[in-house]
Amino acid sequence: MLQQYVVDLHIHIGRTRSGAAVKISAAPSLTLANIIRGAASTKGIDIIGVIDCHVPEVLDEIEESIHNGEAYLLEEGGIQYTGVTLFLGTEIELLDDQGQGPIHVLVFLPTIEKMRIFSDWLAMRMKNRTLSSQRIYERTKGVQMKVRELDGLFIPAHVFTPFKSLYGKGVKFSLTEILDPDLIDAIELGLSSDTSMADQIEELHRYPYVSNSDAHSLEKMAREYQMIRMKCPTFSEFRLALKQEDGRAIIANFGLNPLLGKYHQTNCAVCGGEVDEQKCQDCGSTKLVKGVADRLQELATTSEKVVERPPYIHQIPLEFIPKLGKKTLQKLRALFGTDMNIIHHVSEEDLRSVVQPSIVRAILAAREGKLLIKAGGGGTYGKVADKDKKE
Repeated sequence: MLQQYVVDLHIHIGRTRSGAAVKISAAPSLTLANIIRGAASTKGIDIIGVIDCHVPEVLDEIEESIHNGEAYLLEEGGIQYTGVTLFLGTEIELLDDQGQGPIHVLVFLPTIEKMRIFSDWLAMRMKNRTLSSQRIYERTKGVQMKVRELDGLFIPAHVFTPFKSLYGKGVKFSLTEILDPDLIDAIELGLSSDTSMADQIEELHRYPYVSNSDAHSLEKMAREYQMIRMKCPTFSEFRLALKQEDGRAIIANFGLNPLLGKYHQTNCAVCGGEVDEQKCQDCGSTKLVKGVADRLQELATTSEKVVERPPYIHQIPLEFIPKLGKKTLQKLRALFGTDMNIIHHVSEEDLRSVVQPSIVRAILAAREGKLLIKAGGGGTYGKVADKDKKE
């Protein structure tokens, strides 16, 4: 019988259990143990992709948890912990032979053994495999072929963000400038874009879209995610879902309204001010961070909707709700469990028993896509307008 699973496949490790840095820009509290605990008990995620599993100490910790009976290997790929399944992933930085890029890509492998093989292969091609998102000195298509050899999945990451992404600065017009299109398994949309925006690029029509959080803190997990219909939470089933085989499929993508993303509109690179006619209105600088919306206008090859896709549902994370502080959020979680339940299911009456009316109105408006939003850009998130606040 097919079931539905909440899946977030892009979560970083900030520190190992010994305290060694992995993703330097990520929170130290983002350890493997905390990720697993938070995904299951706080966020309501069924499957997580931890994309720093190439780090030997991380693999050692996973193997130890299996040895201790805290987790077990799934026959069809993945690691099962209590309440959550772990997919072994890594994020790496690629630069092609002509110097185009750099771009970030996600690689997922079905077993610890194959991730160790890939980790050793990376160690001969990068300066420090104990860190996240490191540049690999290897032909881009050579990396793709190695991933395919190991029965892995290859997914370009956050493809529209201005920095280190496929369409941000990686290519001029087409992904074929850098990658073999036949060795791509899916496209990760990332911040500031959704399905309708991405489908303006015709060469993407052949790929499924995934929407993941790229979490750099525990709170950011499941900021974006997808709902996937599968028989069970395994790597093999996920592969079938990407191919839409035998009823398996991504049935909905969830993510920020693109306006809330850090890079939706073009902003000043110096002060973050708004731009008019390629010049900052505040400081006059012409150094700009090009927004995703403007970049897509340059790349767009079609305006026709010709691809049938699952809906992209604009979700407002609880931390974006005006006046919803940490203590109130803890109270909501204590009473109603996971964020998934609070955001999507808890009744208006039950919410009113805990939080003030303005917060209830905002949560309900978020469910219906009716919140007013001020667009983000230049590395600053957009904001949800507080209707109760007088301007």
